[in-house]
Amino acid sequence: MSVFSRVLREYFLSRCRRIERATNRAVEIQYRTLATLCRQGAKTLFGRMYDLSHLRTPEQFAACVDRFDYSSFESFITRMRRAERNVCVPGVVSMFARSSGSSTSRSKYLPVTDSYMRENHLRGMADVVSLYLLSHPSSKLLEGKTLTLGGSCCREEGALVGDLSALALHAAGRMASVVRAPKMRIALMENFAAKCDAIAQQCATEHITAIAGVPSWNMAMLRRVLEYTGKSTVRELWPDMELFMHGGVKFAPYRESFAQIIGGPIAYVESYNASEGFIAIAERADSDQMLLMPDYGCYYEFAIGEYVVPLEGVEADKEYSVLMTTASGLWRYELGDVVRFTSVNPYRLRIVGRTRQFINAFGEELMLSNVEQALSRASFVTGAVVAEYTVAPIFMASTGRGFHRWVVEFAQAPTTMERFQMELDTALRDVNSDYDAKRRGVMLAAEVIVVPPGTFLRWQMKYSRRKIPRLRADDSVSRQVVQCSEERKMV
Repeated sequence: MSVFSRVLREYFLSRCRRIERATNRAVEIQYRTLATLCRQGAKTLFGRMYDLSHLRTPEQFAACVDRFDYSSFESFITRMRRAERNVCVPGVVSMFARSSGSSTSRSKYLPVTDSYMRENHLRGMADVVSLYLLSHPSSKLLEGKTLTLGGSCCREEGALVGDLSALALHAAGRMASVVRAPKMRIALMENFAAKCDAIAQQCATEHITAIAGVPSWNMAMLRRVLEYTGKSTVRELWPDMELFMHGGVKFAPYRESFAQIIGGPIAYVESYNASEGFIAIAERADSDQMLLMPDYGCYYEFAIGEYVVPLEGVEADKEYSVLMTTASGLWRYELGDVVRFTSVNPYRLRIVGRTRQFINAFGEELMLSNVEQALSRASFVTGAVVAEYTVAPIFMASTGRGFHRWVVEFAQAPTTMERFQMELDTALRDVNSDYDAKRRGVMLAAEVIVVPPGTFLRWQMKYSRRKIPRLRADDSVSRQVVQCSEERKMV
């Protein structure tokens, strides 16, 4: 091990002692965080509206400050994007993480201050490495580089706007190139195909020991690198590859494909890093239980319907939706995620779903509102009337790509199915920027399977279901519906 690697390793391992202290005093730290956030926010527009200067306890905070989703909080974000000072956080916000759209807009713009980027997102990324090294004492991770597949960003009205991964690369600066690849100009390229080609050319001769990012994007990138180099597996190209740090989507559908393309065992470490904030990290490889990080500038609340508790009030094996108040200017903001605590000493959790119907198999973050808008547009253009439908993601292990399968029952068929399918895909790309980005890289166009009238009713009767799920994270319902269609034909 080189002197540089040894020093770097000691730095990361030293962080583990801070993590242990913080997680052992999580409740105390959370109350202190709330007090700090209220004090800092008291002189802002939001702070004056909600009289934050007089709030002292979690109970007072919950009673006096409204709960927000993106739609109800958007007016504050709009003012922050106009570079107004002291709206929800002291000063002017210089970065906005662009995420998937809500029911009222194509994209969400989430505030990220410079200090919050350092104390939350960058700290979390470093702590993933720290915890991994702690549990893998013989690791050679730091003797090579981590291949990080970032997004893209640009300047809008003076602020830096783009994918969180791109904002993080900017904030980390060029010094980070000592431990990561590719070069900044390549990592931030907008065209995914061109980015993969550039990575293949630059990184084929690098000493890569880890990769990081969303599984679907990384799978597509690795396939391109292997095509470029003529290698059969990643291990042939980078024999010391040992770790994939991932998050953002459920990893289970990708596991087999990654095992095949890597060509040998590696560790898979999950983190819960939302655009709103870095929340939790798996302490052990291949585990979906993650340790909550209480000292990253976020105050957490957890809700079951209208019942809301601070961290101290959560119970193991109960499911909660997550609310965050952050040092970047979000207040009692509902993420839309549902978590289940597997332990409360220390606090460990598992992501179990979303508060709304949602598909995020490939990082596309498709919401029901997006689907309804796209379906309405495709139906109008083609003269169709849709009676029933359900949508599911399909992952193709052979190619590492995927698509959405729509099973549709028409009350009135479209003029042509080809036109309907094309208009549907175009509309989805228009209303959801994340879907559009994935369609340019790792997703194929939506597939539409038409079933005869009465098929969905047959399915409801057969499976005693009162409601038809519009969006599912797996294809179990769509397969059942298609099966009901085939059974009808046989009768």
